[in-house]
Amino acid sequence: MPSYPYVLLSAAVSLDGYLDDTTPERLLLSSPADFDRVDEVRASVDAILIGAGTIRADNPRLLVNSAERRAARVAAGKPEYPLKVTVSASGELDPTANFWHTGGEKIVCTTEKGAERLRRAPVAADVVALGADLDWRGLLRHLREVRGVERLMVEGGGTIHTQLLQQGLADEVQLVLAPLFVGDPDAPRLFGPGGYQGGRLRLVETRRIEDVVLMRYEPTAPGAGVLPSAADRKWLAVACDLAAQCPPSETAFSVGAVVVAADGTELARGYSREGGDPVVHAEEAALAKIAAGDPRVTSATVYTSLEPCTRRASRPVPCARLILDAGVRRVVTAWREPDTFVAGADGSGLLAAEGADVVVLPEYEGRAKAPNSHLLP
Repeated sequence: MPSYPYVLLSAAVSLDGYLDDTTPERLLLSSPADFDRVDEVRASVDAILIGAGTIRADNPRLLVNSAERRAARVAAGKPEYPLKVTVSASGELDPTANFWHTGGEKIVCTTEKGAERLRRAPVAADVVALGADLDWRGLLRHLREVRGVERLMVEGGGTIHTQLLQQGLADEVQLVLAPLFVGDPDAPRLFGPGGYQGGRLRLVETRRIEDVVLMRYEPTAPGAGVLPSAADRKWLAVACDLAAQCPPSETAFSVGAVVVAADGTELARGYSREGGDPVVHAEEAALAKIAAGDPRVTSATVYTSLEPCTRRASRPVPCARLILDAGVRRVVTAWREPDTFVAGADGSGLLAAEGADVVVLPEYEGRAKAPNSHLLP
């Protein structure tokens, strides 16, 4: 599976949900103290992304303004400024914009057609062609695997925020609410219409900053099919944390599992040897806590730090079979089972053969292995 950076969406809106008004001057929604907070967030990330429309409308420099924060980045072995990224399907970009002539390294992510245009009318940036159409997963994969971006801050505009949320690729939303109204139906809004993931986002922080309010949200609804979502990563991290709670064993792995409904509601969690049972497995412990006939199970996702087992000596029914018998058809895991106790184990293969979608997120393999290090070569 591909690896993506942590994606943080950052925006400020009016009380009626607008990003700006329709006057020639940019509407300042944040307070001075919040602008400083944004500067702090910029200093903490590896890259900042905006759309070509934001460059045209606002002509931003997109810098870390604090000299102290830039010095701290350099002292930590990072570039003075984060990588600046813009997205343009057409490649129609103004080469005189501030974006290209301030800060450090820049890249343009575009289509093959846009890349051709940029060869004829270049800007001061590297050009990355993503194919015939803009592909957000390909863009994020390039940033993480080629550019080494671990944390990406997205500052707009509204179309980009909408697309990333609708595709389940935003790990966090940082939304500032400003105490004013715009009321102009022609003004740009933060989020557009379309199909979003279901369920409620989790509120992780609220903070008053002068006369504005910062709200931080995380998605909770699992992804669909074999494409991973940001929420998948959060729930798998929970499963890995549960594995660390297992009583140690010399003859069995330490595994954590969480069962999550399609709307992001946690149905149950469990871990190996939970409750003093020396042979209970994580998925078995979690599924046993769900009431029989719960209609949410058939559309739920099971997150497990280790691939579900296909054979076990302690009990007759392995975890892969328990998952299938419960009606679950989507499993997200961090680590394929090694041959330590069972040769040729292939829980993922059994699940897939019976119609379940299996997603492996190898970036969590180290966390899944940590409580089992004594069992591994």
